[in-house]
This record gives sequence, C-alpha cells and structure tokens, in this order.
Amino acid sequence: MSSLALKTVKHAVFDAYGTLFDVHSAMSRYQARLGEKAQAVSDLWRTKQLQYTWLRNLMQRYVDFWQITQDALDYALDSYGIDDQNLRRDILNAYHELDCYQEVPETLRNLKEHGLGTAILSNGTLQMLEAGIRNSRLEKLLDAVFSVDTIRIFKPDPQVYQLAVDQLGCSPHEILFFSSNAWDVSGAATFGYQAVWVNRFGQAPERLPGTPVLEIKTLDAVLQYLPSD
Repeated sequence: MSSLALKTVKHAVFDAYGTLFDVHSAMSRYQARLGEKAQAVSDLWRTKQLQYTWLRNLMQRYVDFWQITQDALDYALDSYGIDDQNLRRDILNAYHELDCYQEVPETLRNLKEHGLGTAILSNGTLQMLEAGIRNSRLEKLLDAVFSVDTIRIFKPDPQVYQLAVDQLGCSPHEILFFSSNAWDVSGAATFGYQAVWVNRFGQAPERLPGTPVLEIKTLDAVLQYLPSD
C-alpha cells in the first residue's frame, strides 16, 4: 500500500453505491416476493449495472445511470425467469430509498469536525443521489455532490476524478477518496487521489495499477487515523 498523508488532505470524497449506500437493501425489501432467488438476483443486478457502465464507456454510448440501473435489473429478472412488472416497479422505487450503512452519519460528522470538506463523487444521477441523501438524512453532513452525468462518462475514466478536483479547486493528493469498489480505488489512486478501500466483503485485491493508502472494513475505521484534539 501507499502511505497515508493526512496532513495534506482537505476533502473527504466518497463513492456512493456500496460505500455510503447498501445497494442490496432495495432487493432485500422484497425478499418474500422473490424467495430464494433474491440474493442471486441482487448480485447479478449489481454486476450487470457495473458492466454496462464500463462497456458503454468503451463503446462511447452514454446513457445515464438510472437507465443503466433499469437495464441491469431487467437483465437480472429475465435471467431468473421473473416477469412481474409490479415487482420491477417496486424494486426500482426502493433504489431511490437505499439504506446507508450504519456507521456513515457518525463518520461524516467526525470528518467534518476535523475540518475536512465532505463530498460524493458518483456514477449516479443527481436525482438518484439526492434521493438517497434525503432518505438517510445526510443533507447536513455532505458539502457537495458530484455526478458523472455532467460530463457523460463513467468511472474509472480519469475525467471523472478530474471533475472533483476542478469543482473543489484542489490537487488530487488533497483528496482522501473512499470506495468499496476495488476497481474504483485503482482508478482514483492512479489519478493521484489518496484512495481508501472500504473492503466491506473481504474481497481479494484487484490486479490493477494504483494502490490504496489504506484498507478498512467499515468507514468508521478511518477515524482512528485522524489527529486527536
């Protein structure tokens, strides 16, 4: 791993989905209607959601993340032989009300108390992100929200990481970036962020360029590295 240089950090910037918000909480609400297929459908939905962003980047055929989220869900439901438009509607509505992980509010609050700016940098549209923020009551804990929709390209394209630098008016090394997605950490670290891998599910490291300055299991684990008063 690279070395963590907190003295240079001015902003804590977060990926949203999987890092702040539990992407599987939408499907879990309807587990009774999906039965034993629920987790498998949710996993495939997430996998295709990410794959479609990467493939559309390569094809230079952008659609926003809400369209990709719908397309990925349709693929997952079709793959498991589920044809229920009411269920589809309910799951998509629930994606606007994803639960945040339990340590998120206190972690954001502590980072702000230590003088760091807080922001989201996400593939999600502003409408999606603002809905999630409202649902988890994080409005007062986040200073800014940056969506790739403004530049019409997805992570891990370097233009995405440049977006936060431009909007915050800082250098890449002054950003402490958090993501649960190892490929996102790789992209951010390669760009020059101090990237923290929130490895919630104990995954093996990717074989990609760029290394995290820190690997933690939950966001609040970073608080032990902050200077004490």
